[in-house]
Amino acid sequence: MRKPIASSLSRSAMLCAALALGSSCKSVEPHTTPSEGTTAPPEVSTQQPVTQPETETPTRRGNSPWLRARVGDRVAYSFSANRKAMGRQQPGTVPEAAVAGVVTLEVVAVELPWVWVTLSFTEDGGAPSRQPMLARPLVVPVRADESRALEAPREGTQSTEQLTAAGRHWEAKRYLNDKRMMDGPLENRLYAVTPGPLYLTHGLLDASTTLAGFGTGGGAQLTLVEARQGQEGGTRLPPTLARPWGPGTWFDVRMETEGTPSVLRTCQAAERGFILRQQVTPPTTGAACPDFAQAEAVPLEEAVLARIWESLDARQWPPSPEGLTPAKREPVTVGTHRVPALQFESAQPQANNVRVQVYAADPWGDALSGLAHEARFQPLSDRTTPGGGGAQLTDWGVWVPGATP
Repeated sequence: MRKPIASSLSRSAMLCAALALGSSCKSVEPHTTPSEGTTAPPEVSTQQPVTQPETETPTRRGNSPWLRARVGDRVAYSFSANRKAMGRQQPGTVPEAAVAGVVTLEVVAVELPWVWVTLSFTEDGGAPSRQPMLARPLVVPVRADESRALEAPREGTQSTEQLTAAGRHWEAKRYLNDKRMMDGPLENRLYAVTPGPLYLTHGLLDASTTLAGFGTGGGAQLTLVEARQGQEGGTRLPPTLARPWGPGTWFDVRMETEGTPSVLRTCQAAERGFILRQQVTPPTTGAACPDFAQAEAVPLEEAVLARIWESLDARQWPPSPEGLTPAKREPVTVGTHRVPALQFESAQPQANNVRVQVYAADPWGDALSGLAHEARFQPLSDRTTPGGGGAQLTDWGVWVPGATP
């Protein structure tokens, strides 16, 4: 059965996906020099192994650069990702895929403790991305003060560099984490020692991931092309959460296994450059989402890279699972929402049942206002009949105070 709607944003999920090299996109190769378009003097310090992951000191309350965010703070990265699955493929697998363009993060409103950031993906020429999952700007409310200690582990062999990128000179540290001997990826990350306007992405200057092993190939890369600071005193009204990336929202999925039903709520937040996510039993009283003390935390820049990877699985809309055409085009009810939908059916003779998958007809439509991005591109319902169980989106909403979808 297809992975449930509540898919993980964790880096491990991103790296374990089947990825391969697409011929229509430039190959992403591991590197130990500054990215294309940057310059660096020949002096590079001697590499030294990092026996323990280096972590940032947790920011004290009132000391985070997010508390000094300005409207107009902006970073942009060129990006590319490609994959090619090797060997025999499962039915419905997309063997080759590629995407490229520019991803931009910009502060559009500040009402402390909230900093409102937009995330947008465009073609190199500035037109909206043609990739369905990347085709619309997303809104990310980020909490600027500290509710818990958050760390950004940096693992691997460390070296220091001096380089010029986005029109500025940077002192930087590179972390090269090579797991290819164990069929893992090669991760290459370059961070500014003094982030300045790059606080939005923990100082990231360049990131690349190259996969190896398990019959897969491919890679992804982010390279800084713009960094700017907004004007002091700039103000704008916070945007609505009609098209949220995920933070600030929740959604419920009903699972049924061997006749036993259960409901899990996925709650998402963002704090000081981290995406927070946890699954809980829906509360019967009080806040829609409890505190995020135990939530999984993923650095914002890694979550962006993961979303680019995931976009390779949705190259067209409407989808065509297992090559099927829609059997029905009719609305479905999800909680209080009426959603135009496409229904696909496939007979499974060995199990003596039929698999029924329902997708939103338009993943960006107004009917899905307030729904987290990831759930828009997963089945609204994926079940087998008769009596085979499955998963179904049952409701969603917004929990950030004062935010409306």
